[in-house]
Amino acid sequence: MNFAPELAGIGKYSGEMAEWLAARGHEVRVIAAPPFFPQWAVFEGHSAWAYRKSEAKGFTVWRAPTWVPAKPRTLARLAHLASFMLSSMPLLLAQARWKPDLVFVVEPPLFCAPAVLLFSKVLGIKSWLHIQDYEVDAAFGLGWVRGAGVRRFALAAERWLMGKFSRVSTISGAMLEKARGKGVGEARLVLFPNWVDVSAIRPATQAPAEPTGADAPAGFRAELGIPADALVVLYSGSLGSKQGIELLAEAARLLVYARNIHFVICGNGPSRESLMSACMRLRNVHFLDLQPAARLNELLGMADIHVLPQRADAEDLVMPSKLAGMLASGKAVIVTANPGTELARVMTDRGLVVPPGDAAVLADAIEQLALSPTVREALGAAGRAFAQAELDQDAILSRFEQELFRCVAGAQTAPRTPTIESKA
Repeated sequence: MNFAPELAGIGKYSGEMAEWLAARGHEVRVIAAPPFFPQWAVFEGHSAWAYRKSEAKGFTVWRAPTWVPAKPRTLARLAHLASFMLSSMPLLLAQARWKPDLVFVVEPPLFCAPAVLLFSKVLGIKSWLHIQDYEVDAAFGLGWVRGAGVRRFALAAERWLMGKFSRVSTISGAMLEKARGKGVGEARLVLFPNWVDVSAIRPATQAPAEPTGADAPAGFRAELGIPADALVVLYSGSLGSKQGIELLAEAARLLVYARNIHFVICGNGPSRESLMSACMRLRNVHFLDLQPAARLNELLGMADIHVLPQRADAEDLVMPSKLAGMLASGKAVIVTANPGTELARVMTDRGLVVPPGDAAVLADAIEQLALSPTVREALGAAGRAFAQAELDQDAILSRFEQELFRCVAGAQTAPRTPTIESKA
């Protein structure tokens, strides 16, 4: 099977999916932007202005030139997406000689969907749209784009595009329901949730022994000057507008008197500078840049409590991918979500749910868990069990592989070894 995703930068899940499929014997080709997220600056060693080709773990990657704005405001974001859409088209069209069986596009960015559909139509192959975020709804819900007429046009265009794909998948039940509301028939819908490698992310008590002596790593607590007996509240992820991350600064300010509670905010993004300014005089708040994958388990294991803030106007438009790692770490989790949302349902009996935007309630929940180690342990164990049962990487990707075969088989007039291309 040949498989090629095209995405604006190979995201964590897209990259892991491509690697997993390649290891299973599928041919994988990826078209992507140069990596730039979450700093909104092209990484060292990559170019924003040149086409590049490289080999990843079992698959080929083409990088398309992409303009990356230093300040990703609305018009700049649109220009950024348009630049990748245009520069990636020649790379996509070049795959016509390969003629894959399926082209796969990940939203965001939906900008690439028209080229994907045209490509699949001309070659007579299947097309698959996978929705990580409903970017059109989020853009209007978060106030990035305004205007009733513009909204009607954007939603109509989105609905038309979604109706043309052979399959439409997304990451949660609530997001599947939204796809139904946008006119996608049941026969074309697939639940394809985010996953976690539960063997790589595991409770600290299950981790292999770390080296001791001069070769031992300092550890995040020591690096940040946090006492060994302090309680650590951790947020790790993108620092953007959808996260409602400013809530953490307010909660930390309310708990500054509790000298044994320390907040660690690990991540990069557009909101980092303003968040650091808000926490400038708070000695109980520490900042880290995004950490390499090799230290992710150590980072998540440092926490006593994970926090996952989310803006109310982004609820059920996204399902935060970072939640899987939090649950797999076996530590207690507090999320901000309204009752009845997908996030609230997932966290029932596995964590604490507090209203979005209420720093006082969040601070109170943190303080209560800080005083209740037994409750923290029980919630962490429940979250770990859920991750093992429902979010295991191999189980989810194996089901996805079978759906790929079913999709491709529906386009075949005679049995043959299927090949797949994907554009994200």
